[in-house]
Amino acid sequence: MDFQDCNKKKIVKEIDPDFNLIESLKKTSKNKKESELKLELNDITSNSKISLSYDSLRELLEALSLKNGYKIYNHECYTAFLKEILNKSEKAEEFDELRIIRNNINYYGKETTVDDAKQVLKRLRELREKILKLLESLE
Repeated sequence: MDFQDCNKKKIVKEIDPDFNLIESLKKTSKNKKESELKLELNDITSNSKISLSYDSLRELLEALSLKNGYKIYNHECYTAFLKEILNKSEKAEEFDELRIIRNNINYYGKETTVDDAKQVLKRLRELREKILKLLESLE
């Protein structure tokens, strides 16, 4: 789905930036990151850690889109936003791959091994830091 499709389907709307919400999302993102880091990685926690880490990343993407004047109601449209509005194709592709992994866990019951979780968590953390830097560069 491209950004134009997101607009046509009213999954995205233009807004005035809400700086209080942006700060709240940054704080919630940080809290989820810290919560994920406190969980020991094992067979029981691997999926939970991935979900928490993904949510932390997604909340920063929401803050970034709000700061750029967009409210996005669909995770797929964050990919289009990164790619087409911010011209960050590499980050968009990485987010989309991670979004699919998280969806497979949350909606299809896919189990993740500890070794696979280590790799996914590394990718989520790295992308989160890149998005945080991008967000802070706009301040």
